[in-house]
Formats: sequence, structure tokens, C-alpha cells
Amino acid sequence: MNATLIDGKVFAASIREKVAAHVARLQAEHGLTPGLAVVLVGEDPASQVYVRNKGQQTKEVGMASFEHRLAAETSEADLLALIARLNADPSVHGILVQLPVPDHIDEAKVINAIAPEKDVDGFHISNVGLLATGQKSMVPCTPLGCLLMLRDTLGSLSGLNAVVVGRSNIVGKPMAQLLLKESCTVTVAHSRTRDLAGLCRSADILVAAVGRPQMIPGDWVKPGATVIDVGINRIPAPEKGEGKTRLVGDVDFAGAAEVAGAITPVPGGVGPMTIACLLANTVTACCRANDLPEPEGLTV
Repeated sequence: MNATLIDGKVFAASIREKVAAHVARLQAEHGLTPGLAVVLVGEDPASQVYVRNKGQQTKEVGMASFEHRLAAETSEADLLALIARLNADPSVHGILVQLPVPDHIDEAKVINAIAPEKDVDGFHISNVGLLATGQKSMVPCTPLGCLLMLRDTLGSLSGLNAVVVGRSNIVGKPMAQLLLKESCTVTVAHSRTRDLAGLCRSADILVAAVGRPQMIPGDWVKPGATVIDVGINRIPAPEKGEGKTRLVGDVDFAGAAEVAGAITPVPGGVGPMTIACLLANTVTACCRANDLPEPEGLTV
């Protein structure tokens, strides 16, 4: 392996330390405790684990954690009523509804019911528009984490060629907007892009967020490029035993690591940054709500 490993676990821990320091300062100087409300509808096992981790990490940095676990048959009206109460609660600075929601609930309606200033996921249409026009917004957690790691690894990103493989509303599109704001030359590609291999080879920064296991081989990576692998895919691992699986990214890590200048692993790369940036967004939202300076190093 020639590439420098971008260790998301270590970097996320440093973000949480900064968050905890800001929380302590807000409490000591202003009597404020940032509060994060997480809403889970139904009993999806993966979502339950994720919500539990969010609650634990929220408390560990000294913030207030409010969990609302609703039955799968909860009506859309009841969920929207809960969101309205959280919007009006001054002790709640960030609101996150864990996705996916049950099929009988309109996901877009739920997302856009959250007050934009409390939308710490950055999915509200107002925040999407603000980000796209270069204005102050709440930034989606995963792209924010990617950007913070890129800044830490490369310093200035100005003038670099960036290719984002994936066009989702959650990662691909906001990632492209953030890179444009950093003065990169940005191309958004996807599975139907012509000569995707050649395009990837032109990238100084390659962000893979397409959701296909090991889709990008090492010979698609420009020598010395920085590779951010957002993909988390579970594939069979017969070498571990019958029925066993392992996690891989959208990039063939072994091949890419021989060529890239720096690369994130899967697991242990982008994944740990998502919750860390959720905590960072909650602190940012608290500061904005109280007309206080935003925390340095935790936002764009």
C-alpha cells in the first residue's frame, strides 16, 4: 500500500472532542446546552442501532439527547404533530427523523416539516437551495465529513479537479456543491456516464458514492489522487465461513491504495464521520439560534 490512510475513526474522535469543548463553553459562558432530538418510526434493526449510537455519542459530548421511538403504524399526522412540537421546543436545536420511514408516510413531507434551522440532516428543501446558491445552510452530515477530511488531508482544494461518482440528494449532489464552494472544478458522474473510467482517471479528488461494491478498480485512479469512498456494501465472505459477509466500499481498496496518494478505508473511513458531523451541526444550530459565533472547524 502506497497511499496514506485517512483514518475516519481518529478524525471523528477529534471532531467529537471539538464538539465537547464547544458544548462546555456554551454551558459555562451562556448557560446553553445544545439539544438533539432523534425520531425513529418502526423497528428496523439497522436504524435502531444507528439511533442508539447517536444517543450515546450525543450524551458523551455533553449535549441533551431526546429520543422519540414511535410504532411502525404511527400515522403521518401524528408524526408531523410531533415534529411541530419539537420545532417549537427551545431546548431542541437539532431534529433528525431516521430514514427510511414506513411506506404510508410521505418522506418528503416529513423532511420539509422540520424547521430549516433545526434540520441538522441538511435535507430540507430550503437548506438544499441555500447550499446550492452558496449561502449559509445546514450541510448534510456525510458530505460535510468528507469535506473536513479533504481539507485536513490536502489543505487548500482550490483549482483541483474533483469527480463525484453518484448523484444522490444525500451525498452526491451536496458533495458537488461543497467542492464547488472550495473552488474545485467539479464533475458529477454516475453509472451511465460515458467513459467513466477515463473521467475518474482525471480526478485529483475522487469521491465514490454510487452504492455498488468495488465498482471503481485501482486502474481508474489517477496516481497521487485523494480517494474518498462513501460506499458501505455488504458482500459474501466465504473465507470467513458459510453465510459470512464483510463490508466493502465502492472502490477496490487494495488496487486503489497502490496508486492513490491518500484514501479512506471501508469500514473506518467516512462512516464514523457522519454521526460526528451530526453532533457538530447541532452545536452550529444552537449557536445560530442564539446569535453566537459559529464553532471553528466544525462547519463550512
